[in-house]
Amino acid sequence: MSGQQRIALFIDGANLYATTKTLGFDIDYKRLLKEFQGRGVLVRAFYYTALVEDQEYSSIRPLIDWLDYNGYRVVTKPTKEFVDSAGRRKVKGNMDIELAIDALELAPYIDHMVLFSGDGDFRSLVEAMQRRGVRVSVVSTVTTQPPMVADELRRQADEFLDLSQLASRIGRDPSDRQQRTASEGGERSRPQQPRNGALESRYGIRQAPDDEFDI
Repeated sequence: MSGQQRIALFIDGANLYATTKTLGFDIDYKRLLKEFQGRGVLVRAFYYTALVEDQEYSSIRPLIDWLDYNGYRVVTKPTKEFVDSAGRRKVKGNMDIELAIDALELAPYIDHMVLFSGDGDFRSLVEAMQRRGVRVSVVSTVTTQPPMVADELRRQADEFLDLSQLASRIGRDPSDRQQRTASEGGERSRPQQPRNGALESRYGIRQAPDDEFDI
């Protein structure tokens, strides 16, 4: 890849979390940023997730705070609660529209879009970006049964990157996770002023999505 290509990352938070959980590793978001900074000029790194309103503690809040202070543009919106046909309570937080609008608006300023999602609904967006001259890579996995990426999305992409092959470069050392869990001691308060040090070691990879995801 050319070192001068302009890159933007678009991370579907819930979908990425589900994929890495299935693969059995956690993302180290600092390493992820560094990985793609080494591939060109990183213009933006977006992270999309929905949040449950009126919840005293959200397990995803520390991650969002950390990302906000460490090079990511975090996009959130409230989840919506509904009851399905079987009478079960569901919480939905789809960020597809927000991601698509941001990508199309940024298209004139980038050469390469890296989409972290396996959601087949993004196929039309990928096609639209390609018509605008943007190369699109999709990051997900086909190593699981069933695969976490929709076949139509994988086919539409210019390049498919399997997360299982990226794990050694953007994954977190399992021993770090164990140390972080032990040091937390059940603490559930939201950090008042996130900084690189403490939050990097404690919350660099934490992600527990409050929203559903699609493939």
